Amino acid sequence: MLSDALTQLAGVGPALATKLEKLGLNRVEDLLFLLPARYEDRTQLVKLGALSAGMRCLVSGEVLLSEVAFRGRRNLLVRIGDGSGQLTLRFFYFSKAQQEQFRAGVHVTAYGEVRKGGAGLEIIHPEYRILRAGQDAAINDALTPIYPSTEGVGQGRLRNLVNQALKQMRREPPEELLPVDTLAKLSMPPLADAIEMLHNPPPDADVAMLAAGEHPCQQRLAFEELLAHYLSLKRLRALAATEAAPALTGGKDEVDAFVAALPFALTGAQQRVTGEILSDLARPHPMMRLIQGDVGSGKTVVAAIACRKAVANGVQAAIMAPTELLAEQHWRSFSDWFRPLDIEPAWLSGSQKASARREALAAIADGTASVVVGTHALFQEGVEFANLGLIVIDEQHRFGVHQRMALRDKGAGPGGHPHQLVMTATPIPRTLAMAAYADLDTSVIDELPPGRQPVQTVAIPDTRRDEVVQRVHSACAAGGQAYWVCPLIEESELLDYQAAEASYAMLTEALPDVRVGLVHGRMRPAEKEKGMRAFKEGLIQLLVATTVIEVGVDVPNASLMIIENAERMGLSQLHQLRGRVGRGAAQSHCVLMYKPPLGQLAKSRLAVLRESNDGFVVAQRDLELRGPGELLGTRQTGLPDYRVADLGRDASLMPKVQVAAEQLERRAPENAERIVRRWLGSRGHYGKV
Repeated sequence: MLSDALTQLAGVGPALATKLEKLGLNRVEDLLFLLPARYEDRTQLVKLGALSAGMRCLVSGEVLLSEVAFRGRRNLLVRIGDGSGQLTLRFFYFSKAQQEQFRAGVHVTAYGEVRKGGAGLEIIHPEYRILRAGQDAAINDALTPIYPSTEGVGQGRLRNLVNQALKQMRREPPEELLPVDTLAKLSMPPLADAIEMLHNPPPDADVAMLAAGEHPCQQRLAFEELLAHYLSLKRLRALAATEAAPALTGGKDEVDAFVAALPFALTGAQQRVTGEILSDLARPHPMMRLIQGDVGSGKTVVAAIACRKAVANGVQAAIMAPTELLAEQHWRSFSDWFRPLDIEPAWLSGSQKASARREALAAIADGTASVVVGTHALFQEGVEFANLGLIVIDEQHRFGVHQRMALRDKGAGPGGHPHQLVMTATPIPRTLAMAAYADLDTSVIDELPPGRQPVQTVAIPDTRRDEVVQRVHSACAAGGQAYWVCPLIEESELLDYQAAEASYAMLTEALPDVRVGLVHGRMRPAEKEKGMRAFKEGLIQLLVATTVIEVGVDVPNASLMIIENAERMGLSQLHQLRGRVGRGAAQSHCVLMYKPPLGQLAKSRLAVLRESNDGFVVAQRDLELRGPGELLGTRQTGLPDYRVADLGRDASLMPKVQVAAEQLERRAPENAERIVRRWLGSRGHYGKV
């Protein structure tokens, strides 16, 4: 049966089953959804005389010559011909037995990528087969699938296992869980037909469409997988709605006084979002709300108002940020706001001294610390809260869902689960937000504080570096401050980036009358803090930094940003960096310096930044150009792994997924549950596993 363990298949013992588990394969059915990463065309032989560099193809010929050559390293060179031309098969790793196979006159078939070699065209380490006398070359009747693999599991074995699963599927087709009218409306094939075609595409299949992931059969599976994840996130949201949380109904006077004492007035958008949050906090169920706001829109003060509400109701508030730098910035801001109220925010990070950590842990455990700020250290073992009622998570996309849920579960107590407020300065296109944050209510701060002017952005080649240095000098001489951002800390032989330390040395020499500072990720936290504070206080006029300053630095007097090697960074990262300037009343500028010549993709990215300061426009273009990994962060996006779907490519399916989910839950809730189980298995509850 398709639901059986993989050990039911021929050739799968406990050792192989363990290796297959690394590919997410536990049941026979899982093999059906292990789709090929690409396809190879072994359905026809290509004449050697018709070959050209770059082709991947199947060839056949007679061995004309076989020799071991020593050209820097030991090579086995096998020359084959078929009457139309010749080709060299080159092996760097070979045994004596292999060498002896390639006797002159023997016929061989080989598959691989053709490239230019020293003596004509060649294939390095081809897949090959020695033919018996009179044996014809074996030609496949379908495109050959190449599957994602893991150590110790070769392509041949994976194909064998998939074929066994397909045989079972033909006897016992997977149940069609989508309504027939939904499939008809979307013009999508039945599930079994889509699976069969994707594992065994016919020779005339559109390989380009398959490579792009746009074949109707791929879209059919992507649709159901997106549906499974969406249903699972909705289930998480529904679960939260049934759980208890402390209803924070009091503290109106304290919150009003806190807002009135702020040195600035809230924007209309901040007031609207604050109202939505306070309304959520008054309910006896956990708030799960996402605040989206462009850089500089004032998300942090909205979070502080929520924390003031929590403290006024006798519960603790925890603020978690992904980096020490950003967490330190929040700790300073919250301390400035709360100290006048005799509320001293506690600080907790992985790098603090043992004595300071013990003191913080004790204050958190006995409730003395009503506001706690820190990094992911907040949810590690040994951290016990007295009465955690509100969690604020900044830069949500830097944390995985499991991390977010771990902190939420840590706060569970007699009063229920804590409320949860997550924030991101990376605006997320609506279709992507549907897939990424379906378990959260969303608020958008779509208004910048008054007096802010859009940052003027230009892109210039690094051949004009001297002009840029002079521009920095003029800005600093006029009383302004500037950032100079570099991707690397040290010179690299592999990459020709302008490193931060080299730039620091160059700028210090070129601008002797400018106070230049350096900040990068390898510095100790105290050193970074000292550099940042000196820049904020105006003791440093020009701060040379790596992208460590992408988030968390607020210096209103800084009005000029220089970004080296801008062509190699993603749009969202560039937009975040640009957001470090334009935080005061003065007109600010961002100079994107690039190394010519620019490729088409890099030209497109830089053009977007020149033309728009709108984070949502930038995010949408980033999604189109680079995909969700770049937009949401490459390592811990907080998103589950997808087997078939690609959020960048398939985001347009999400509105249809939403409609299908509502229909399923209304008409066939049992099928909704089975779709989640089919695609996610035990992962269907995300943070609950």
